[in-house]
Amino acid sequence: MSYSLDFGWLEGAAGAIARGAAMTIFLIVITTIAGTVISVLAAAGRRNGPPWLKRTITVYVEVIRNTPFLVQLFFIFFGLPSLGIRLDPIVAAILAMTLNMAAYTTEIVGAGLDAVPRGQREAAFALGLRPRQVFVKIVLPQALKVIFPALTSQIVIMMLESSVVSQIAVSELTYEADMLQARTFRPFETYFVVAMIYLGLSIILRRVLVGVGRRTLSAGVS
Repeated sequence: MSYSLDFGWLEGAAGAIARGAAMTIFLIVITTIAGTVISVLAAAGRRNGPPWLKRTITVYVEVIRNTPFLVQLFFIFFGLPSLGIRLDPIVAAILAMTLNMAAYTTEIVGAGLDAVPRGQREAAFALGLRPRQVFVKIVLPQALKVIFPALTSQIVIMMLESSVVSQIAVSELTYEADMLQARTFRPFETYFVVAMIYLGLSIILRRVLVGVGRRTLSAGVS
């Protein structure tokens, strides 16, 4: 039994694929910004906050890291309506992705904060800087430089995991691929093309992040 490859449908599907890729990019941009901010605040709170805050952050990180992303997504989209909280699919996807990414990057950022020598803080305090100034101007920039490769990898992983949100009808790249293969009956060609697009997006995203890191975190990012 032979199988004949046919990519003739691709020209007519370019618009749908482009829309799906654009949605994937939109999701990861919002998730990266929100997730990184939350993880920095959570990592700092876990080290310098009151006991109740430290325990809350620890529980959040452990729950998210030890449950499947798909279950988290379904809980937000299908479970919360039972409590009267109904979210748009895109909003639910962004919320689930952000909470998931922030839990992992909290650990990454925390490791970076711990890697900054204590003497850096002591020297800054000796110069009369306030604790917030020490964290923002001295500790955080050094920590981000240390953990930037791991943070970049986590962002790329989250971009790839965004394919899961197709399960709640968010019209990102995988959702559009599912619709295309159902219409064309060419699953091999459809998912091959989409896999190559994900590969390209991953490479581009990593290079963009490295470029941003080099400009904002000075030398040492690769």
